[in-house]
Amino acid sequence: MPAVTVENPLTLPRVAAPAEAVARPVLAVTTAPSGFEGEGFPVRRAFAGINYRHLDPFIMMDQMGEVDYAPGEPKGTPWHPHRGFETVTYIIDGIFDHQDSNGGGGTITNGDTQWMTAGSGLLHIEAPPESLVMSGGLFHGLQLWVNLPARDKMMQPRYQDIRGGNVQLLTTPDGGALLRVIAGELDGHQGPGITHTPITMIHATLAPGAEITLPWREDFNGLAYVLAGRGAVGADRRPIHLGQTAVFGDGGSLTVRADEKQDAHTPDLEVVLLGGRPIREPMAHYGPFVMNTREELQQAFDDFQKGRLGTIPAVHGMSEGGL
Repeated sequence: MPAVTVENPLTLPRVAAPAEAVARPVLAVTTAPSGFEGEGFPVRRAFAGINYRHLDPFIMMDQMGEVDYAPGEPKGTPWHPHRGFETVTYIIDGIFDHQDSNGGGGTITNGDTQWMTAGSGLLHIEAPPESLVMSGGLFHGLQLWVNLPARDKMMQPRYQDIRGGNVQLLTTPDGGALLRVIAGELDGHQGPGITHTPITMIHATLAPGAEITLPWREDFNGLAYVLAGRGAVGADRRPIHLGQTAVFGDGGSLTVRADEKQDAHTPDLEVVLLGGRPIREPMAHYGPFVMNTREELQQAFDDFQKGRLGTIPAVHGMSEGGL
């Protein structure tokens, strides 16, 4: 798992929750079901079964892989539309190309994040480069959907390419954890991702036996998803492992601990920590569109079918019928 790292975490700024911070209780631990997305790459549906009031402003999150492809096996998605939200694609291992009907796109690889604000709508494709298809190899990443408030749903689309070297790196007082702040801020340390809906997104690596108790904004929700390894969450050390999500209640700090023994192929506990200010607006979600009302959803489908969300660049020789 070669996402951005350092040899000695103790050279980094250190963060810890103040002693008086109220610990967030763990409301639930859920297990992500497995499935397939796009042209057939394996995913875990991290937020399946969690009530939206605990997720808001997040809509869904898929863990893509971890999978070691044989030559010819790597897969992506066909062209597809989006409207009304932001997608955050974080590549931990491997490489992905992305392109949209507005001329945006690029390549993201180990530790990089591509932040796409779909806004009023566009067509989008994500695929492994031809070199990876030919060679095969390891692929592992996340895709997170972040809702937009009604006032921003029809804004102009935009991209942010966040290179792994630009994330804010932090540690805990004992150096037992590496914290990568991708978006938002933690204890005054700002990550590079700029969001319309205030959120914090952190990829934390905890050495065996390490514990983190981090300050957490009281106006944000709190979620922890395990990418690899096993450990515990909350002051009462509720067990959690690969493919599980912890939902935290109210408070000013959250705690995650790595088990003393990890699996041989997973030396550390890898966890994604998410928090955001709830939008608290009605949500109408169907397929690739996230709006406020059913009427707006229908309008999005109509606009897509009439070509108003853009057209696929002819160079690909593909048609919208592949959706």
